[in-house]
Amino acid sequence: MKRTIVFAAITASSALVLAGCSGSNADESTATGDPIVVASVNALSGAATFPEASAAAQAVFDEFNAAGGLDGRPIEYTALDDKGDPSAASSAARDAVESTNAVALVGSASLLDCEVNADYYEQSGIVSVQGTGVDPFCFSTPNISPTNAGPYLDTQLTLSYGSETLGLKKICGLLEIAGSTRAAYQEAFDNWTAATGKDFAMLDDTVPYGGSDYTPYVIKAKEAGCDAIYSNGVEPDAAGVLKAAEAQGMTDMTFLFLTSAYSAQFAEAASFVGKGVYVPAEFAPYTDESNEANSDWRALMEKHDVPLTSFAQGGYLAANNFIEMLKSMDGDITRETVTAAFKAQTEGYETPMAGTPWLFGPDDAHSSNTAGWPIVIEPGATTWSNAADTWVTAESFAK
Repeated sequence: MKRTIVFAAITASSALVLAGCSGSNADESTATGDPIVVASVNALSGAATFPEASAAAQAVFDEFNAAGGLDGRPIEYTALDDKGDPSAASSAARDAVESTNAVALVGSASLLDCEVNADYYEQSGIVSVQGTGVDPFCFSTPNISPTNAGPYLDTQLTLSYGSETLGLKKICGLLEIAGSTRAAYQEAFDNWTAATGKDFAMLDDTVPYGGSDYTPYVIKAKEAGCDAIYSNGVEPDAAGVLKAAEAQGMTDMTFLFLTSAYSAQFAEAASFVGKGVYVPAEFAPYTDESNEANSDWRALMEKHDVPLTSFAQGGYLAANNFIEMLKSMDGDITRETVTAAFKAQTEGYETPMAGTPWLFGPDDAHSSNTAGWPIVIEPGATTWSNAADTWVTAESFAK
């Protein structure tokens, strides 16, 4: 039986949020004991940025501290910028571990933090509860456990939804590669093919991150006679793909993107969506205001002026997971005891914000979020809507 402990944690933490919003004493109380030091490594500048995850984690910790912290001890949080650069990522990790002397990393979100620093984290005996895992090492190393599903499972889910649910016959792939991610994407493609018997009509893996013009790439899809384009581009790049497709008159094209393109701002700006833009949301769709799973998260983000994105959902959950683990511990709070506690975890933390429980545990690889919720921007719409009424997993599409 899996415990619903994260939901309990979020409920307790959210009680602070709602109390803070209503102007009660939560904002007036202050934790004054010895701080529990926590850090994160993030892409806060560079070609692709993910600032919301660490901002959301900070908001959770601020509320927790305002209510007295852990037996009077506040959580002191530092978000470091890796600038999307390997050297800066290495330096940021060392600042987190050695300069701040953090007991854990919580809420990190970066294109390359895991790839650059996974071995260092293991050698340093520190765990990272990732707010947004991106590169494959986030999901395949002992000391990192992301809250999100990640772009590789996202890829399998969006391709499967396209070929099996939407009935798309000729999907073209426009793939952007950062670091050593090519093999991980190929594994996702192979899993899609093995489960459904489908494959790309055309795949171009030379598409640049942060490109200025995606016209040459969408023309390849047009010439291949494809009825859909899959792209793993982050939000600005996905918008560039749509713009180029519009200029080419590709009105019969369906677009299959990843959660990185899921934001209200993206939908509002997407004047062209062809036959629709589909995304597998890694957490409960926050653009569906009737979905109560996000109500406490939404109140906290709005209070702290954090943009409503899936990255903010991941950072929020990472911080709450960390707080709940702290509450379960006896004795000293040190890097060693925190790492031991996470690695001893055997029961998943459940929350209605995610389709599967989150777990750290003793394994050499961690990928516990394995569900997505299909959402869509319909032709003529400027908002996201639900394309399904519940979660899907890779197994949902297996023949």
